[in-house]
Amino acid sequence: MSVEAQAQKQIIIDEIKEKFDSALSVVVIDYIGTTVAEADAMRKKLREANVDYTVYKNTLVKRAIKGTPYEELSQVLDGPSAFAFSTEDATAPARILDGVIKEYKKMQFKAGVVEGTYYDAKGIEAVASIPSREQLIAKFMGSIQSPVSKAVRTFQAIADAKAAQ
Repeated sequence: MSVEAQAQKQIIIDEIKEKFDSALSVVVIDYIGTTVAEADAMRKKLREANVDYTVYKNTLVKRAIKGTPYEELSQVLDGPSAFAFSTEDATAPARILDGVIKEYKKMQFKAGVVEGTYYDAKGIEAVASIPSREQLIAKFMGSIQSPVSKAVRTFQAIADAKAAQ
């Protein structure tokens, strides 16, 4: 292998390391069977959630993650592998890809690492069912707002009744 080719590979390995180092989560999928249109639609959904979706050679990823918390992913890096990285919402890659997998009936999860914890394909499916942070906050706010609103209406009804007397 030429020195130039080796240098180019090292640049890609460094890029991969950087993506893994800055990610809250990484999900690996087998993307075989998707059409170009399906892949474009999936990329658009991922992009809208600020999820970086990239296909890398397994050998380069294995080199990049050696000795890191992501090294356990090496065991699933056989065959076609695509990587979804998120630096903002740890569950976004799993959640969005799960929807795409169900919609197209193609692709499948291989594994992933979410906030430092390795999950196999079944584990990533479970992570996909976790609502986003915004959805959880909205549910919480709704649950605490309801009793407060009810109390305010009750107090207003009492005040109205006393005023009518």
